[in-house]
Amino acid sequence: MRSSAQKVKRMMLIVFSVLVAGILILAGVLLAWSPGKPVPFLDENGNLLAGSISEKIFININGVEQGMFIKGKDLKNPVLLYLHGGMPDYFLTQKYPTGPEEIFTVVWWEQRGSGLSYSPDIPQESLNVEQMVSDTIELTNYLRQRFGVEKIYLMGHSGGTFIGIQAAARAPELYYAYIGEAQMSYQLKSEQLAYEYMLRQFKENGDANMVQKLEAAPVTMTGGVPDSYNLIRDVAMHKLGIGTMHDMRSVVTGILLPSFQFREYTLGEKLNLWRAKSQSGISTLWSDMIVVDLNQSVTKLDLPVYFFEGKYDYTVNYALAKDYFEKLDSPVKGFYTFENSAHSPMFEEPEKMIKILQEDVLAGNNSIADLK
Repeated sequence: MRSSAQKVKRMMLIVFSVLVAGILILAGVLLAWSPGKPVPFLDENGNLLAGSISEKIFININGVEQGMFIKGKDLKNPVLLYLHGGMPDYFLTQKYPTGPEEIFTVVWWEQRGSGLSYSPDIPQESLNVEQMVSDTIELTNYLRQRFGVEKIYLMGHSGGTFIGIQAAARAPELYYAYIGEAQMSYQLKSEQLAYEYMLRQFKENGDANMVQKLEAAPVTMTGGVPDSYNLIRDVAMHKLGIGTMHDMRSVVTGILLPSFQFREYTLGEKLNLWRAKSQSGISTLWSDMIVVDLNQSVTKLDLPVYFFEGKYDYTVNYALAKDYFEKLDSPVKGFYTFENSAHSPMFEEPEKMIKILQEDVLAGNNSIADLK
């Protein structure tokens, strides 16, 4: 009996030791992956590229310290301010290089309450659409002053388009152009269309488990979006290739793991990225954003407007974005379909995006647009 008890005790000690060793190894790997310093641009000799910029900075915007990465190969290039959606996505450039830093000084801002700008001390009441629009304009003026330019370019992605298009409408004199990637229009209608599409596809695919879950959480224009639908939404969309990217089938391998492998965040910043996703930042505006119909509230922009839309995007519905574009009044506008993309054309088809930016956006025309 005593011998048997000793064996069990010894086995438990071995298991515990293995677990502790595994945790320590994992922590060591994560720390090694997390120096937290922006990668500089180097010339062909391995020296710092003259005239380039690669910074991670924090500034006070309307009373809250907020962080951003500023990346560009030539400071003489125009400035592009990028507004992310539900969570910052600059970390994806490590796995999916995009290339805008070749022709712009790109400001990858992590908005109030998100990523680098996360803090549990930020008043929850300040996380609202009006504040986000105000922050955008405040940061725009900081960038204009810092880089000595009259105007900058403004680009939003997904939820960032909801903020960006309102900032552009409010202060068009600050921007050369507004670019909406996966442009929101009326998100409640988009969610209903996504729900109907997914239910139909999973029935055709014989996925009884997903059909059961979706049928238990119907999305309607009168009943809205149930919490139970939001719990399965991302998984369902990625299974069908209508989520973040058309070829991305898993949030874990496609987003979570790349975020922890990203070397320009510290380990604490990586943890805050996900803390913010669940409890702070732009994702907390979902209930407000979903009920607003931008077709009614933003009908005119006094500056050039460009929409970049993935053909397979149901996260923010492609057809609704196209319909909104056709109604929008603007002096110059261009609509561009990305045939092999879902929700993130800049990561899925970066070469096409750069071509459009160079030939149309920077030139202020729409010569290669699908629709004008």
